[in-house]
Amino acid sequence: MDFRRGRQSSNVEDRRGQGRRGIRTGGKIGIGTIVLALVAMYFGIDPGLVLNTAEVVSPPAIELQQPRSAAEDELARFASLVLADTEDTWGEIFAAGGQRYQAPKLVLFTGATRSACGVGQAEMGPFYCPADGKLYLDLSFFGELHQRFGAPGDFAQAYVIAHEVGHHVQNLLGIADKVQQARQGASERVSNQLSVRMELQADCLSGVWANHAHRSRQILEQGDIEEGLRAAAAVGDDHMQRQTRGRVMVDSFTHGSSEQRMRWFRRGLESGQLQACDTFGAAEL
Repeated sequence: MDFRRGRQSSNVEDRRGQGRRGIRTGGKIGIGTIVLALVAMYFGIDPGLVLNTAEVVSPPAIELQQPRSAAEDELARFASLVLADTEDTWGEIFAAGGQRYQAPKLVLFTGATRSACGVGQAEMGPFYCPADGKLYLDLSFFGELHQRFGAPGDFAQAYVIAHEVGHHVQNLLGIADKVQQARQGASERVSNQLSVRMELQADCLSGVWANHAHRSRQILEQGDIEEGLRAAAAVGDDHMQRQTRGRVMVDSFTHGSSEQRMRWFRRGLESGQLQACDTFGAAEL
């Protein structure tokens, strides 16, 4: 990706290296952890990842600043550039529709951090908290994306951030609230299906961002699209389940298959239109 003419976002909250005494694993489950588990379910994350590593918060919290590597600082700069570009793109799209885009904040953290949804864990991967309108990212996930999931490259990393921004867009448009209401009282199977449609829409929205950003600022380089497609495939439910369980259980999908995630990302990328991302009205995903 080419961000030589890009700017860095002012909406980055850097908490990297700030260990906190009083945040520890293995204790009783507090209300903040329960809230975050519910948010995890809301966006299709396995809530067990939260509940199995429940955090206890015991005041006072003491900041423990840890050193940062130059490589990590470069990743943080890249994340800031991507976030700034999503701000420009979604600002233009919302303005064209007569609306004002409210940019989210990106919180960079190490290991664990507090959010308005509770205590977030690096093990959860990147997540969006609708209660505070912030994206949370432990930069070590980019290493996992490359080494564990086989999806290297800067555009693969940008796709991850743009996907979480997609959830923010869903929140602003009221889609997230409607999905949450529909999931109340629904069976686990129906709830999972709604989650899949929501995740695939966020994939499509990340493609819409890439389309507009490239047309306006020519940021994509040769091989970038392939990197994004590999990243979408790497985090497909079928691929993840084969890695962790050794078998695929379609009814338990919460994000969509690798093929579905690639298809919807490509649909947004090729069309550049919000209307193309109507996963909830699609007869087939």
